[in-house]
Amino acid sequence: MAIIRPEITDLELSGITRIALEGFSIPDTVPLWFGESDLDTPDFINQAAKDALDRGMTKYNYARGHMPLRDALKTYLDKLYAIDLDPDRITVPGSTMLSVYMSMMALVEKGDEIIMISPFWPNALSAVQMIGATAVDVRLEEQDGQWFLDMEKIKSAVTPKTKAIYINTPSNPTGWVMSGEQQKEMLALSRQKGFGIISDEVYHRNLYDGSTVAPSFMEIASDEDPVFIVNGFSKAWAMTGWRLGWMITPAGMADQMAVFSECMNTGATAFIQYGGVAALEEGEDFLARFNARCMQNREMVMDIIGGHSRVHLLEPKGAFYAFPKVEMKSSGLDLARGILHSEHVGVAAGYTFGPGNENYLRLCYAISPERLEPALRKIANYLDRNDI
Repeated sequence: MAIIRPEITDLELSGITRIALEGFSIPDTVPLWFGESDLDTPDFINQAAKDALDRGMTKYNYARGHMPLRDALKTYLDKLYAIDLDPDRITVPGSTMLSVYMSMMALVEKGDEIIMISPFWPNALSAVQMIGATAVDVRLEEQDGQWFLDMEKIKSAVTPKTKAIYINTPSNPTGWVMSGEQQKEMLALSRQKGFGIISDEVYHRNLYDGSTVAPSFMEIASDEDPVFIVNGFSKAWAMTGWRLGWMITPAGMADQMAVFSECMNTGATAFIQYGGVAALEEGEDFLARFNARCMQNREMVMDIIGGHSRVHLLEPKGAFYAFPKVEMKSSGLDLARGILHSEHVGVAAGYTFGPGNENYLRLCYAISPERLEPALRKIANYLDRNDI
């Protein structure tokens, strides 16, 4: 095995997958480990993909995405952010995770540093490791009962080796939402210090303050800024299994992104892209209902889990995760395993979301209230019974 790169052989399963693999064999497990709801993809999206399949949309096409989808993305993003997006900056290579990896590869190489605002999604860290770069952790803090990013810590973390910063907002797992003012400050720092920005905005529509969309670097970055914005259909429109995402790249990269996409995935699956068109054009009612359900569920989580004597939980402002800190004598992984095997409820271990999260758990509350409430009560009861 010595011939295989250590960046690959050193990869380990995340604290999400570790628990899920154990829980798959327990038939009645309530799965709160992955970031998805139990809603099926809406029928109008499914039908659009079926119609495209029936029309023979199974052939090779432009690797950056079929024109109907890229046109629909321009219309959607222009309206959402009040911009006039250059369509040549839009690429649809496949999943959002693929877009994250491609963005990192475009900016970072072996030996470089990439600042990661944590807690962060573990797959993003794995992507950094596979490239051979070094992740520099800058952790969110608690301020006035909310998650808060100290920009002074970002500035202190920048070195001559810093080539990019990875930001996920709204955040998985904390629900933190980066303000427009901090995005402006971050963009100014990027221009001053000469590093790129990777903004993972896949939860851009999952908010709880009445806003229709979260602040985006799309609203402030110029076409030439080294800003890569990644997004996708999984979270807003219950399309996790479709593996369909998009990325907005700096201007002048159309040919390079075409070659990049050809080498990575030869573009997204042809017929599913037409499901994406339907989601963008007809999906607002579904999104509103889904967000209303998540808001109801968030209140349930704050009451049942956040109200427990052993738990400290900051209220999420976006996405659909709770990230409680639990008083414990063992590890978050042991606690998650105990909850799984005793209560048949699957949650993720906090250590996998970056340093300083060993006493945390993550749970996704996007499932139906009828399934969520008893699962939450089982977690609370387990904490009552077990001084673990």
